[in-house]
Amino acid sequence: MVGIVNHSNQLTFTRTFVNKDECPRVAIYINIRMFSFHFLLCRDIIDYRDILLVSFFNNNDICWLMNIYSDSSSHSTLKYLKNTKVNI
Repeated sequence: MVGIVNHSNQLTFTRTFVNKDECPRVAIYINIRMFSFHFLLCRDIIDYRDILLVSFFNNNDICWLMNIYSDSSSHSTLKYLKNTKVNI
């Protein structure tokens, strides 16, 4: 199966892709009752196929959700995080 599951009670965050080889392997689902927290996909901070970073505001604090796909053979995502100089 290629693609994500959409549900009317959830906000879905995923990367867009042009071809099947770049299909995202992670998604973040947020219940719509939490919509007031103003979620934002943060591709400007981390832009990698197997990492999804979403920020939201809670009482004037910025909070983060990160979903990571780590393959069992090459661990490319973990290597990417180790070599990236992003400080969250």
